Amino acid sequence: MIGILAVLSVSAAAGMRIALPLLVIGLIQSDMWQRVPILDRLPPQVVIAVLTAWTLLELFVSKQLWGQRLLQFVELVFSPLVGAVMAMAVSRILQLQPTHLIWIFGVVGGLVALVLQLVKVGWFYRLKGLPTWAVLLEDVLCVLLVLFAFKAPNSGGLIALLLLWLAIRSSQSWYRWYKGGVRSEE
Repeated sequence: MIGILAVLSVSAAAGMRIALPLLVIGLIQSDMWQRVPILDRLPPQVVIAVLTAWTLLELFVSKQLWGQRLLQFVELVFSPLVGAVMAMAVSRILQLQPTHLIWIFGVVGGLVALVLQLVKVGWFYRLKGLPTWAVLLEDVLCVLLVLFAFKAPNSGGLIALLLLWLAIRSSQSWYRWYKGGVRSEE
């Protein structure tokens, strides 16, 4: 059960940012990205350079409205892949048994990341841009979720489940808001 909560934790982090959680995983592990699918085939120097550059781009550009729009498309496309890769990596690192479930963890991780990214995009369009405090909170929460996945998986998993619950509540709120807007136009 603890492994599942750790997988949910890193998947939620991938639903917020794509390079930052991968960089944190690589930096806290002694063998860097040797157990991370796809990244284990690339030289560590290249992975560090690319992830550092993309993380800096995510951190600085996301504070501006045009930067949020730019990152939205990329993060929406790649968040399911990164969520799946990170979920599979945590499954390998924590040596979850049975090993044939790693692919199932990958699919679940990708779906969690996609759902959270879709909610983020929805809030962006409803609010006409995310406030800077929300983006900063998202950055901090992203790092914390990755750290919790390894140090306190119960806490990280519960935070991820809370974020999924908030995503469901948001979708219900948006539906009521949309239905109210359609009726007022008629």
